[in-house]
Amino acid sequence: MAVRYSRLGAIPQIILLILLIAALAVGGLLWFDYLGLVDVKDRFAPILGLVGVEQRTGIPAADDVMLMDRIRLEKLQEAVDLRDAQLADRANELDSTRATLEEQQQQLDQRAAQLQERENSLNERLQRYENRRAVLEQNSRDLTSMRPDDAVEILLGYDDQLLIDTLRVTEELAQAAGEVSLVSVWLSRFPADRAADIQRKMTLTPAD
Repeated sequence: MAVRYSRLGAIPQIILLILLIAALAVGGLLWFDYLGLVDVKDRFAPILGLVGVEQRTGIPAADDVMLMDRIRLEKLQEAVDLRDAQLADRANELDSTRATLEEQQQQLDQRAAQLQERENSLNERLQRYENRRAVLEQNSRDLTSMRPDDAVEILLGYDDQLLIDTLRVTEELAQAAGEVSLVSVWLSRFPADRAADIQRKMTLTPAD
């Protein structure tokens, strides 16, 4: 009987040792899995789930032939998106530059129009002056070719400004031709007060 009790007492110890060995084995496998030496969580996932250990999330298989293509396409798409953003920024800059250039062009057009208008006005005034000058020169020649008394009679009918301009042109034409001017002759036959007034005005500058 003593031998029988000894055998029965050894069985629980054997079972306990087996469980301890199994626990050590599982613990060692989990530790190796944590270190990345082996992969056991996927195989023991149902059992590990019962004891509260989360199952490892899926990782793409290393032999996935499309993995590199997908990565390459993702990188390419990122590059395309970045390029599109740069092109959009560049387009905005070009639009801003175009708007600035259009505004400057409008300002230049306005200035050009003003300058053209001013030039036209000056040309018109110059044309009027040249026409008036031509008329005065022709009138001076006609008066010079007359008898002094006839010329004085006509000159007395001029207003002061036309008379002064005619006398000045007559002086200039005589000097240019190297001749003696008839202005002094004409003025000598003017009434004294009119002659003195005209001579005084002829000595004044336009600013005076």
